[in-house]
Amino acid sequence: MKIAVITDSGANLEVEYKNKMKNLFVVPLMIVIDGKTFRDQIEITSSEVYEKLDTNHVSTSLPDKLDILNSIEQVKAGAYDHVFVISISSGLSGTYNQFRLALLDSKLSYTHIDTRTLGYQEAFIVKRALELIEAGHSVKEIEEALHKLRKDDSLAMYTINTLKYLKKGGRIGKVEGTIGELLRIKPVITVNDEGVYVTLSKGIGISRSLITMKDILVDKFKEDLIDLTIHYGSDLEKATQLGQTLQKSLNVRNLHISELTPVLGIHTGPDMFAYVAARV
Repeated sequence: MKIAVITDSGANLEVEYKNKMKNLFVVPLMIVIDGKTFRDQIEITSSEVYEKLDTNHVSTSLPDKLDILNSIEQVKAGAYDHVFVISISSGLSGTYNQFRLALLDSKLSYTHIDTRTLGYQEAFIVKRALELIEAGHSVKEIEEALHKLRKDDSLAMYTINTLKYLKKGGRIGKVEGTIGELLRIKPVITVNDEGVYVTLSKGIGISRSLITMKDILVDKFKEDLIDLTIHYGSDLEKATQLGQTLQKSLNVRNLHISELTPVLGIHTGPDMFAYVAARV
């Protein structure tokens, strides 16, 4: 059975991987700066976004409908028997619904998965789907494995220096905030089963929050073999150091240091770090 995968740029997949996987189609989310739109990861960089974040009107938008339709047409042209459409959390973006509407009239055989997450936890789900497709698993087996990965076998969390960008973008969800900011309390944020942001823990300053994040990972995965991604906003050096430190406490197969994609960075600001892990 010939199976393809469609996802969105919220998965933060690396360019080399996207280019290598011929049955993977990635639809870019949109960034809007002073009324002008840019395709995430294609037409604008994170540094360009951060430069304008406090001086211009910067927001995010759904994928262009034509980009979604184009990905569907590419799947048809490739004569795929089935397609997994793996979307950024419906609790954080209207992208899932945008895909859903396009798929209704597509005449494709498809499975549409709301990851209820974003960033590299979404990427891990995409990559697992492609691995299982390559291994010849059935559609049902793949779907069940992806839900298990999201629910039981992966975890994503991040901490940020300020909540103002989450508030500005309307993504604050159930994150606790205002008084804590005055006390230098930095939240550890995750995405719950409903697909919205919640406070997982808190720390006095980012350094304490990062220690808390490490402890949470160790408690969940213990000696299990994992793949680990560190997302960062603008501080690659610090992210690299964090990755090296985590390797001493966790059983890491692959460590990936990944700049946060611009469309997500708009809601966190440049002072952020995320830990994303998945059992192998």
